[in-house]
Amino acid sequence: MAKILYGVQCTGHGHAVRALTLARHFQEHEFLFLSQGMGAEVLRPEFQVVDCPNPESPIRNHRMAVAAMLYSTLKVRSQSRRIYRFLMEIADRFQPDVAMADYEFFIPRVARRLGIPCLSLDHQHIVSLCRHPVPWRMWPDYLGMELAIHSHYNRSTDYLAISFFRPPVKPRVKGKVLPPLLRETVLARQPCQDDHVVAYQGYTTFPEFFTFLKAIPSPVMVYGFNEDRVDGNLHFKKTSEEGFLDDLASCRYVVCGASHTLMSEALYYGKPVLCFPIKKAFEQYLNAFYLEHLGYGQFFTGFRPRPEIIPSFEAKLDSFRANISNNHFCGNPEVFAEVDCFIREKRLNY
Repeated sequence: MAKILYGVQCTGHGHAVRALTLARHFQEHEFLFLSQGMGAEVLRPEFQVVDCPNPESPIRNHRMAVAAMLYSTLKVRSQSRRIYRFLMEIADRFQPDVAMADYEFFIPRVARRLGIPCLSLDHQHIVSLCRHPVPWRMWPDYLGMELAIHSHYNRSTDYLAISFFRPPVKPRVKGKVLPPLLRETVLARQPCQDDHVVAYQGYTTFPEFFTFLKAIPSPVMVYGFNEDRVDGNLHFKKTSEEGFLDDLASCRYVVCGASHTLMSEALYYGKPVLCFPIKKAFEQYLNAFYLEHLGYGQFFTGFRPRPEIIPSFEAKLDSFRANISNNHFCGNPEVFAEVDCFIREKRLNY
């Protein structure tokens, strides 16, 4: 049995769901998680969690709040000495054998001080591990995120990026890219195709979003707003993992932001995706770019999407489904094997 100190980013649910899926699989090991907010809420019912602040990425009106993000980063960095002392005390009591981090700031640095290996396992490092053929107009955002990753999240000893798109890793970079890690409840369902569409927004969205959804000529199951009401063809549903996955596995297609977790789950079920990436969030843009580039769906960046988009998108559904069917979107066996190797050998097998 190994003791694993695991830092998890607190923004959104995707990071914590990924960490929870791993910890459930490796029940023979002991995990101590460090997170807060949404991350801690997801992990705490089943595992030990210590609250630890991390830089956040606030989303407002479907846009990355850059000033608020910088403020959060500076606030956490200003407390770093106190936080390091606290975490070193935690680590001294826990005596970890290895560390892991899902886009988390402190644990890779603590692992270095302890002299133990640290595995970075997330989606965001796909930005820095690989080269991407994005348009020139996106290069300022591309370089900005790459710089942020290098300055804040590049202190691990090994890097494993999970992604539904898998560009080659840069030469001489110590990292691997594998297909998505999916939660058990996703794998437990068999996809089918009913008449409805699923729409999901995990953050505050743009005002015209609902107007756009009303133009879809199908019932639309709307999640992310924790409401239970009907407005024309829009069926707002309360937060429910079971209900959401049932609707996702049986829908015609998905309308959403560009969250990697949701897009991966939709693609695993063979569902085309129409997405609206959050502005100034380059990772979401990159997800959307590859979605369209690989023929799995389409994306739009404006806040006033025209209803004419819908018939054009629906006319391509069969083509999207054919492209999706030719690819592999579940990397659980490969990811588990790599993590097992890291725990045993204290490094990935390059």
